[in-house]
Order: sequence, then C-alpha cells, then structure tokens
Amino acid sequence: MSKILVVEDSPMIQEILVERLRFRNYEVIVAQDGQEGVEMAQREQPDLILMDISLPVMDGWEATEHIRKIESIKNIPIIALTAHALVEDRNRSLAIGCNDFETKPINFSQLILKINALLGTSQN
Repeated sequence: MSKILVVEDSPMIQEILVERLRFRNYEVIVAQDGQEGVEMAQREQPDLILMDISLPVMDGWEATEHIRKIESIKNIPIIALTAHALVEDRNRSLAIGCNDFETKPINFSQLILKINALLGTSQN
C-alpha cells in the first residue's frame, strides 16, 4: 500500500483528500503546514506528497525546496496543489522541484491519474 503525505492547512480539503485517497487504499498521513510537512516527510518516508502551496509557517514552495535538499527524501514525487491557476505558479512549482501541479478545486479523477503515473501504479 502506497503512503501519501497530504500537506494542507484547510480542514475541509484535508478531509476530502484523506477520505478519497483512503477509499482507494492509500495510506494517508497529514501535515498542517510546510514545516510539519518537511518533518513528516523525513520521519514517515511517504511514497508521494501532495503539497498545498499557500501554507502557514513555511509555504509549499519553500517546503519543497527543503525536501529536495535532504538526501533521504529528495526523490519523493511531489504534486503541488493550489487555487492559483496562473502559468507562472505552475512554472515556479515545476522549477523548484514539484513533479506535477493540480489546481483547486481539485479534479480528483485527474489527480488520481497523476498520482498513479508518479507511483507507477494503476489504482483507480
């Protein structure tokens, strides 16, 4: 079973993601802010990270940059999640090390396809 770290500060979005991912048999762990996300990534070694960009304490871009500098977790796939659908946001996310990008409101079917592609699985 693949483990996914959801780094998201909105309780509503957190709940929806956790519920839908668990329904698809993913193990899900949650961090509330970017700093906690970096710490949990190191401790839990997830298979994939869903990283909100607009986070308290440390934003998702900064958290991603930290993760990419830590040898033990630098290769974990990261999908950026953001309400900002600007091309610049997508480009910045990819430039700092995110593997993919999904805008909010989240198209869950599309997100699952991206997760499966990055994990090399075919869960639906």
